[in-house]
Amino acid sequence: MGQYKKNSLSLTGAVSLGTGVMIGAGIFALLGQVAELSGQWFPYAFLLGAIISGFSAYSYVKMSNAYPSAGGIAMYLKKIYGKSALTASGALLMALSMVINESLVARTFGSYTLQLFDVDDNSVWVPILGVFLLIVAFLINISGNKVIGKASLVMAILKIGGIAIFAIGGLWAAGFSFSEVVPSESLTEYPITNYLGALALSILAYKGFTTITNSGDEIVKPNKNVGRSIVISLLICTVVYLLVAFAVSSNLSINEIIAAKDYSLAEASRPAFGKYGLWFTVGIAIISTISGVIASIFAVSRMTAMLTEKELIPHEHFGMPGRLQKHMLVYTVILAITLTVLFDLTRIASLGAIFYLIMDIGIHWGVFKNLRKDVKANPAVLITAIILDVVVLGAFLWIKVSSDVLVVLVAVLLMVLIFFGEKWFLKRNDSDEKEDFKNDV
Repeated sequence: MGQYKKNSLSLTGAVSLGTGVMIGAGIFALLGQVAELSGQWFPYAFLLGAIISGFSAYSYVKMSNAYPSAGGIAMYLKKIYGKSALTASGALLMALSMVINESLVARTFGSYTLQLFDVDDNSVWVPILGVFLLIVAFLINISGNKVIGKASLVMAILKIGGIAIFAIGGLWAAGFSFSEVVPSESLTEYPITNYLGALALSILAYKGFTTITNSGDEIVKPNKNVGRSIVISLLICTVVYLLVAFAVSSNLSINEIIAAKDYSLAEASRPAFGKYGLWFTVGIAIISTISGVIASIFAVSRMTAMLTEKELIPHEHFGMPGRLQKHMLVYTVILAITLTVLFDLTRIASLGAIFYLIMDIGIHWGVFKNLRKDVKANPAVLITAIILDVVVLGAFLWIKVSSDVLVVLVAVLLMVLIFFGEKWFLKRNDSDEKEDFKNDV
């Protein structure tokens, strides 16, 4: 997983990076859950999720145009809120949402792999296989093997191409009828909160565009190309997701999709392509999940290491040798393994959606309040992005309070602990720095 140099990443390369992260494991893990909340209208949940993500991307585009940086979101938060508990908490929420995504992807790996065998999807093998993937990804990351970068590119091409083949093949098998373009279900079939909850999950499938911001100063002409690559990546991702959604809906009833929500693409391949199609789809899922976890673990460890170096989060090496980033690799994987063992796909995705939306609102509000003139941002667009996030988040929380309050309680508890823990840490560090200054004087 090599380090990029300045001006080493072209616009095409940046788009490849964004689509490589976005198009992949998310669609395998989330499609069934989105369908469960929105019924036959789930393809449009992905379309509306793309539109909301477009509004969300506005702040990141404006920030990256003005302040291209390798620090990405963490540095944006620092620019907005300074060295504060809000900055550290927001950055940790983003990091935590990425770790949650690793757990989501790891369990998805387990669910899809089991489709090759006559094993119950709810068996203990799902978390076991998920933990196995996380350990392998950790060993690959810690090895520092130069082959990783090239392997990641190859896997990105394979998974994007494979997903495109699945989508086109699924529609071909259904006679390119697009029979579900106009669903037979009425929009009143589900409460409005369900549709908004589906949007919250669909947004998770697009949040990978934020990865591009982490390479801001490595992209050629970053003041222009970071924003362009984000927009292009979102458009490509939207088209692919819609094709996949319509392919699945053309080959499975909504009840069948819900029944196989953790492996719906694999299930859709059975009537369309038979046994060989199943193997192909599972193979693409495995490639997608492996590459996604490897890249995510690297990104989180890099981000948290930077936060540690900026003295925004505490660090304890516990006697471990090596560089700081290797220590963060260990902590990242341990947390991801814990989530993989304790939570199912639905709960993991819910936590990820909550943390990401709250962090996203914090970015938009900060830009609106403190930097909108500096980055030349349209306040109307910023307010629209905030309103959309708040409405979707509110509806999603309402659903979870009604159906699975534990997720909400865990999310609230973690956020409270993170915020007040950061306030204490930063206050203690500030006191220590003042004491050291007095002693020096």
